[in-house]
Amino acid sequence: MELIFLGTSAGVPTRSRNVTAILLDLQHPTRGGLWLFDCGEGTQHQLLRTAWHPGKLDKIFITHLHGDHLFGLPGLLCSRSMAGNANPLTIYGPAGIAEFVETTLRLSGSWTDYPLEVVEITEGLVFDDGDHKVIARPLNHPVECYGYRIEEHDKPGALDAAALIADGVKPGPLFQRLKQGETVTLEDGRVINGHAYLAAPQPGKKLAIFGDTAPCPSAFLLAQDVDVMVHEATLEAAMEEKANSRGHSSTRQAAQLAREANVGKLLVTHVSSRYDARGCESLLAECRSVFPECELAEDFAQVSV
Repeated sequence: MELIFLGTSAGVPTRSRNVTAILLDLQHPTRGGLWLFDCGEGTQHQLLRTAWHPGKLDKIFITHLHGDHLFGLPGLLCSRSMAGNANPLTIYGPAGIAEFVETTLRLSGSWTDYPLEVVEITEGLVFDDGDHKVIARPLNHPVECYGYRIEEHDKPGALDAAALIADGVKPGPLFQRLKQGETVTLEDGRVINGHAYLAAPQPGKKLAIFGDTAPCPSAFLLAQDVDVMVHEATLEAAMEEKANSRGHSSTRQAAQLAREANVGKLLVTHVSSRYDARGCESLLAECRSVFPECELAEDFAQVSV
């Protein structure tokens, strides 16, 4: 999987950072899969500066209905339709997202020529397609807000073909069934259990993408043991009280969560417009003093998961 940051600023855009939007390219060998998390104003403009096409999007996950996470959605939906794209799209988000989409399209005389489904979520499993599942957890923000945990299902271990051949099993269609863990009966009457010839399963990747939040208990459940956590760090540690009062986290709090939840790597984003390049360096240093495996995301940064 690969993350592509399209916007990393909090609240308003700056000269170098647009407001929040993150692409997740699942890079599935057959299905592909391109997901968008949040869609701040100007997201479609940011997409034009990348190698990814909005027509390839099949899912959009909105964390909450504040404008810096949402106001780019109507334009993206309409442009996708005007380009003649017929691929279906599903939007997930908190209560109110369906009304927002319906109202903006209706009042602007707009429509979509592709199948569009809008799903209003609650806490728990959002969907599971057999390859990936997404779980939503509520966060601590002035409006209803969620974080998303994306889990890739474990992959079956490699089939020990050499051992099968040594046991007199001829290569062929049976190998595929045995790789799926099936039990098969050979021509000579022997019964072979595929699990006996499989290596240990390969653990799937785990990723957590947070919406805006002050520290809260469900944050740990989202972040526990993930390979990569994307979390806001709106303000420096010295302004922690101000950050929390507005439903945001400081650098120190994001890094503490990463450490306590046994996260592999922390990517901090949603940086206040008060910070210039030197200020951002200080924010990153604060995070790394608590959790060294940390990067501060820039617009158009690409990170493998």
